[in-house]
Amino acid sequence: MTAVSVVVPAYERADVVGRAIDSALAQTVADIEVLVVDDGSEDDTEAVVGEYADDRVRYLAHDTNRGVSAARNTGVAAATGEYVAFLDSDDEWLPRKLERQLAVLDGRGDGWVGAYCDVATAGLSRLGRLAGVVSETLFRSGAPREGGRELAESLLAMRVFMGPGSTLLVERRVLDRTGGFDEGLSIYEDWDLVLRVLAEGKLAYVDEALALTHFTGDAPAEAYVANDRRYLERNAALVADLERRGVPVRRVHRMGVVGHFLAEGRFAEAREYLDAGTVARPKNLARLAFWSVLGLQARLGGGAR
Repeated sequence: MTAVSVVVPAYERADVVGRAIDSALAQTVADIEVLVVDDGSEDDTEAVVGEYADDRVRYLAHDTNRGVSAARNTGVAAATGEYVAFLDSDDEWLPRKLERQLAVLDGRGDGWVGAYCDVATAGLSRLGRLAGVVSETLFRSGAPREGGRELAESLLAMRVFMGPGSTLLVERRVLDRTGGFDEGLSIYEDWDLVLRVLAEGKLAYVDEALALTHFTGDAPAEAYVANDRRYLERNAALVADLERRGVPVRRVHRMGVVGHFLAEGRFAEAREYLDAGTVARPKNLARLAFWSVLGLQARLGGGAR
């Protein structure tokens, strides 16, 4: 049995998928397979993957574009590894990423079914870096970064951001029990999967930025509205329990939606999701100001993050 199956979903990624594959093949853990799932691309993605002579690289394809969740599910179904790791086609890993995750799991007892690591973003602007520091300090410091139910609560309350699409390593048998990615979600699909993984066992945290993401654009705010609604509905029992204990999950998620509208410069639509409770929290004012600056940049034609 292969140690780790790396699942790389790709759609129209001929220009960057090679970078992702190269970073997987450069891992210090050599016992891997790289499953590139071409989700109906019409560019040269297949040709790029076909150039690899390494027999650890496998190419799978959908006849039509079915979305990232379906592509990942196809990869998992074909995986032969004891563990499955996910890597988005426009991202890359540092060479010791898998080694560090497997080593952390070796030191844990029963019930620890996977691990994730920290992540860095390439090309982030000075304003973006500042926003990350402020958000980490004000909203996420002290939140549980690993475990089971406690980590699930931190994730759902947006006190932990783990980027599982390029950081998660999890036992294949556990993925089988979760039912895989919800193919009705195109955003939050990875967080939704993690919540189901955490219902089966615990995830360890490697406090190193071993994955590097490259920002290549974002979905429109309306997509966040629809996907956020479905995500919360799928996890309604946990949401209700947190709300009963005073954690304002729905309000936190509405604030996230506000941010997406503001960042697009759509201020009137952002106001529709604001409420007095959200604005009354001083910590939120810094976030609103930052998102508004992004929105002004977008309106002026210079909205790079």
